[in-house]
Amino acid sequence: MESYIFLILILLVGTIKFNKSIVYATIFVILLKILFDISKFYNFKFWDIEKFITQFRKNGINWGVLIITIAILIPIATGEVRFYHLFNAFKSPIGWITIFSGILVSLLSAKGVSLLSNQPEITVTLIAGTIIGVVFLRGIAAGPVIASGITFCILKIVSLFFK
Repeated sequence: MESYIFLILILLVGTIKFNKSIVYATIFVILLKILFDISKFYNFKFWDIEKFITQFRKNGINWGVLIITIAILIPIATGEVRFYHLFNAFKSPIGWITIFSGILVSLLSAKGVSLLSNQPEITVTLIAGTIIGVVFLRGIAAGPVIASGITFCILKIVSLFFK
């Protein structure tokens, strides 16, 4: 019951702040939760919703990255981005900064995924921070992996001073 209350509160906040991503994602998760509870209560074995939820939890970030990567590659497929755009990127400071930022984000994300898998208890606070950022500061929900990577870096720095 607590999970329903938690999800409904998130849904209400998303609705009040007109954040479609939070609203749609929360509705999707509530529906999964309802299906899970119904299948568990009636011992329904037609579709293993528990396995689906587990796979979604384990692979959801990777699936999200896949979708984002596809969206980024579409302009190459449509011809909107060509080789000369890439070559021109190396000619400007902004190009070098964006390349460096891409490298940094990918490294932070890798460390973040590792931190999330080794210390799952921080997931709750990362989710809270992401929801606050998305709903109140108009951010996007791509933040948990990067946030966990930043957390990893901060924890490493703090551990240097407080061993």
